[in-house]
Amino acid sequence: MQLCGTVKTIIFRSEDTGFTVLELQDANGEEITAVGEMPLANVGERIELEGGWTQHRNYGTQFKAEACKMLAPSSLSALRNYLASGLIKGVGESTAEAIVNTFGMDTLTVLDAQAERLTEVPGIGRVRAHTIAASFAEHKGMRDIMLALQGYGITIGQAGKLYKIYGELCLARIQENPYQLIDDVEGIGFKTADAIAQNAGIAADSAYRMKAGLKYALQWARQEGHTYLPRQKLLEVACGLLGAELRPAETALDDLIIAGELVYQIVGSEDGVFLPALFRMEQTCATRLLRLGEPPVSNPFLDTATQIHMLEDQLGVSLALQQRRAVELALKSGTLIITGGPGTGKTTILRFIITLIEKLGLEYELCAPTGRAAKRMGEATEREARTIHRLLEYGYGEMAGFSRDEDNTIDADVVIVDEMSMVDVPLLHSLLRAIRAGTRLIMVGDSDQLPPVGAGNALRDMIQSGLVAVVRLEEVFRQSGRSAIVTNAHRINSGQPPLLTGFDDFGFEPIEEAESILRRVIGLCGGKTGVLGTQEPLKDVQVLAPMKKGTLGVHNINRRMQAALNPPQPKKHERKYGETIFREGDKVMQIKNDYRLMWQRSRPNLPTEVGEGVYNGDMGTILRIDLYEQTVEVLFDDARCTLYEFNMLEELELAYCISIHKSQGSEFPIVLLPLAGGPPMLMTRNLLYTAVTRARKQVYIIGHADCPARMVQNAQVRRRYSALASMLQAQKELLPC
Repeated sequence: MQLCGTVKTIIFRSEDTGFTVLELQDANGEEITAVGEMPLANVGERIELEGGWTQHRNYGTQFKAEACKMLAPSSLSALRNYLASGLIKGVGESTAEAIVNTFGMDTLTVLDAQAERLTEVPGIGRVRAHTIAASFAEHKGMRDIMLALQGYGITIGQAGKLYKIYGELCLARIQENPYQLIDDVEGIGFKTADAIAQNAGIAADSAYRMKAGLKYALQWARQEGHTYLPRQKLLEVACGLLGAELRPAETALDDLIIAGELVYQIVGSEDGVFLPALFRMEQTCATRLLRLGEPPVSNPFLDTATQIHMLEDQLGVSLALQQRRAVELALKSGTLIITGGPGTGKTTILRFIITLIEKLGLEYELCAPTGRAAKRMGEATEREARTIHRLLEYGYGEMAGFSRDEDNTIDADVVIVDEMSMVDVPLLHSLLRAIRAGTRLIMVGDSDQLPPVGAGNALRDMIQSGLVAVVRLEEVFRQSGRSAIVTNAHRINSGQPPLLTGFDDFGFEPIEEAESILRRVIGLCGGKTGVLGTQEPLKDVQVLAPMKKGTLGVHNINRRMQAALNPPQPKKHERKYGETIFREGDKVMQIKNDYRLMWQRSRPNLPTEVGEGVYNGDMGTILRIDLYEQTVEVLFDDARCTLYEFNMLEELELAYCISIHKSQGSEFPIVLLPLAGGPPMLMTRNLLYTAVTRARKQVYIIGHADCPARMVQNAQVRRRYSALASMLQAQKELLPC
């Protein structure tokens, strides 16, 4: 619907986005609150809005504008109000009255094209007439430019940013090089700039386009986990993206490297090309790891062997040779990696290390990359463990970024990081910057799991370099090796197919057709059979899927499980956000760290706790959706209760099923795994290994009989182009002997 009126007041306006809240007076004199992107609307102007009515929980009825059009004042009164709004320099109420009395409805024509006639108005001389005309022209010029920008496919919000940066040169800059907008304007990426360039008539083989496309190809590579691309691979990707010939792309790449906009560096035997930021991150990681790796000052009175023996007697545990070596190196080395699969004693080693550190009076910090991993670490060690973001004191808004760095280091003698396989290069870089020289760094993780979601392959690179002390745990201790989960995990990792029958804690059910597999998954999670070892399947069972799309993809499984296990009911509230419907009773997962989100925990016979911080991977159930207050109340598995406003629902996803990648760092009582084939790049050995090692009590696989064996045979790990190992070796060679 359309709504016309005169702007009475600007209540709020974002200079960055153009989002505006204003009071509008319609033809009947009624005052209306309107919200939306209206950067050109000013007090006194007549505007036409297109949109609809909404109800805000605090501010009541509002008109949400999706489009805004400026209208000429329709009456002498409206003209006077427009001129007197303060928009035009040198014109107040009395001057506005005088101008309108002189020129009537021709006032805007005079201001626009006959400014010299302003001297006909009593009290306005030539100097003042020039000031008024110049101010009117400036305002009109801004509006004309911003409206013209929309002809290039630029939104009003983007146009406002462009005008703020470039002023009257907006159109000239776009016509010359629209790709410069990528660097200058937040929110404009290559695809947007390329569309603008097409509208501006920029040639497809323009040097500007070639350079922007090469940068975009490296940004795409970063999203795929790479920290660089080999030169030929980069040219291949960029030419495919741009539909360009090789020669102009090569010339553009050389120009970018010479200008320092991209970095060229030999990585092993390859010509690597980096985004400057990632190059600096990996170089800094290498430098700081080598510095931390120097042996710390040892305690001459410390008899490590005796201390370990005494602790074995105290805890009633006898360490194996590899475990003992890990504990000894943890006390002697500057940096140490402890890696091994499930059941190899990593938790036992951590307990020994922490106890000995405490006996020595050393300060230490325990951390992990996700909230769920930090929680598991804390439970296993019976000590406080935090996320790396929390340890580095991440801030928001104007304080966005980590507070801890080389100028404000972590106050600890030892830093222990768990689930190190999940740590990408940017996060490792931030952590290493905040660890002072002389601090011991102990990194624990399973190098055979999936690589991190972000760029780099830090754990594997450090191990491959040979320059960080490593203890690889291979002997299985958990339950004396009798757990079929642990046994099969190690079989998978060694290239042997898992044993699928004859176990209580590891089961397999052959079903060929994907739809039948999905129906069986729903039936099992609905508690219709006694196959799974639980009376509360929705609580204890986690469905993991290799992919997001398709019949057995995360999205479809979630939709179908929600429809079957938590269907809509008249008294059950729900809220749609994007493509997802959230409903009371749904199983959900937090998908980003939010350190400011408040929570409350109430438990029988214990005082109520309050705190803040909900973390990536935290899972819970929607208790209540308040449509009037526009809030969603979630009860997490650890009894914390949190309130989300509707505009925060981007932080939640349905979690009846989650991807195997998302499950990293988590552990569930029972893992239900539907497998019916898929792209070879996804159906790999380390994906199956990661899924199986997420289960604590039981793994149950449903699908094609040969699928697990085929995944085990597919040991090809998609190569990640990362340079940390090479940089460690190169920098080590430069150090004095």
